[in-house]
Amino acid sequence: MSASDEKAWIQQYAEWTDPHPRLGSDTLVSMFNANVAATPQRDATWFMGKALTYAQLNEKVTRLANALAGLGVRRGDRVALALPNCPQHVVALTAVLRLGATVVEHNPLYTAYELRDQFIDHGAKVAIVFDKQADTFTTLTEDTPLETVISVNMIDEMPWATRAALSVPVGPIRDKRAQLTGPAPGTIDMKDLLEGRGGAHVASRGGVPAGEPPISADDPAVILYTSGTTGAPKGVPLTHRNITSVLTAGVSWLENWGAVEEKVLGILPMFHVYGLTLNYALPLTCGAQMVLLPAPKPELYQKAILKTRPTVLPGVPTLYDRIIDWAVESHADLSSIHTSISGASTLPAHTIERWEQATGGRLIEGYGLTETSPILAGNTLDGTRRPGYIGLPFPNTEIRIANPDNPAETVPDGEPGELLARGPQVFSGYLNNPEATEKTFYLDWFRTGDMAVMEPDGWIKLVARIKELIITGGFNVYPDEVEQAIRQHPDVTDIAAVGRPRADGSEDVVACVTLRDGAALDPEGLKKFARERLTRYKVPRTFYHFEELDRDQTGKIRRRDVQRTLIRMLEEDGAYRAATRQQRGAEVHRSPTSPATVEKATEA
Repeated sequence: MSASDEKAWIQQYAEWTDPHPRLGSDTLVSMFNANVAATPQRDATWFMGKALTYAQLNEKVTRLANALAGLGVRRGDRVALALPNCPQHVVALTAVLRLGATVVEHNPLYTAYELRDQFIDHGAKVAIVFDKQADTFTTLTEDTPLETVISVNMIDEMPWATRAALSVPVGPIRDKRAQLTGPAPGTIDMKDLLEGRGGAHVASRGGVPAGEPPISADDPAVILYTSGTTGAPKGVPLTHRNITSVLTAGVSWLENWGAVEEKVLGILPMFHVYGLTLNYALPLTCGAQMVLLPAPKPELYQKAILKTRPTVLPGVPTLYDRIIDWAVESHADLSSIHTSISGASTLPAHTIERWEQATGGRLIEGYGLTETSPILAGNTLDGTRRPGYIGLPFPNTEIRIANPDNPAETVPDGEPGELLARGPQVFSGYLNNPEATEKTFYLDWFRTGDMAVMEPDGWIKLVARIKELIITGGFNVYPDEVEQAIRQHPDVTDIAAVGRPRADGSEDVVACVTLRDGAALDPEGLKKFARERLTRYKVPRTFYHFEELDRDQTGKIRRRDVQRTLIRMLEEDGAYRAATRQQRGAEVHRSPTSPATVEKATEA
């Protein structure tokens, strides 16, 4: 029998971990309400120096829920959110869920080009957005179902002294304020709704329903977009049960969770499933405080660490390295952080060692996807973890390694295959896309698209990605999105977006392009074109001009082959690497192993 048949991983759990914790009927709303009832005066959020208690947060949630109901939001509706981490994000998320509606999370920095198809897909008529990007969303009211845009000024939830300082109309302060807020014509100010000044907007849509509608654990809670393996972004609906089952397993994974006054440092964005589950949902399990940061800037997280003394830090490897470097240099005390959870890219052993030496706590690597809410596996917290491994299947989770060409066949222990998973955290299918749903499931097994090995004792190690997503700075970039945008440039005849590996295990987004006859590579023009259509982290850092791109017999571009060709060329051409460091202009080199002529554009 294989390790998956025997569930060998259970024998490797920490002694305090229940392999089969009971799943109740809790929802994110019932968990929030329970904290309001049990610990109303406990701090629920911290933002830029200002704290809100659960009672204060609940008052804002109630007011916004009533206002949204007045705008016509009802059970089963979808409301889009596009906000940084801030108290208004927590208020909006909870208020929408309290109405029995579904939250659709979006990156607030996305362009209208990136968002349009998604809004047509999910059909949200109301959006609550960052005021600096409000014009993006008012544009969407012209050709999507979106009708009402509510804008959020983050400064409204900052301490009084900060708000007063930012109101001074002098150059440097004025510039600082402009980074945080901006005019939002054609929108409803969320502050007005919270203070009962919704006016005709609210009155025109009907009255407020009495009480909270009944909410089931099987109701959809959030929709997040991911392009999965290939193609246009797909909506991933997650139910309350999907998310709470991860919380139930996670609490069993953690030792003595809630024994201290827990504070979760929310650097990861809540519009991503990783940040949503760990920064928002996890604190609800024990009335913890959400320490919210609007951006992953050193000056913000350094101040937050010193001021709040967080106990839990979800992050990515590069973030831990930066915090350690700062702490060593400044002699900052990190000893309050007892648990840190890393994802997105491989966690180096030296990062673990340095972090645990600095904090006295544990840093472990986990694994998951948007479709799995997100956690499927993790290293244990009892000191028996294995660096380089994604860990063991979470409680109530089954994982097996299958032949990717025949998913019914489980490969022998120690041999690579596709990682398949099933459990209560796994979604049931993509929004409005039965074809994609059918492709991503074998019976009730979710096909992750990742290649892995399971050892005889149940430990799992990723060995390769079937999926062609690019992981850069903790963000997933899907090649098809980049290619669709840049392919519209008149000089580009074809393109392959691939990842160029970095030493830290993450990747740079780069684009390999073929050009129309007579066209010259114009790096700055291509970057400008891309920036008008894509969020900055998706914009290729470098453009390479190929005479031809690797294709299969059907003519489909083989991104992996293109990537391998590029990497081989870069590894074999030492002069090229030196030139990359020293020059910023375009350079032309011929690969000794490929017929492609490669022209390197300016680095971003």
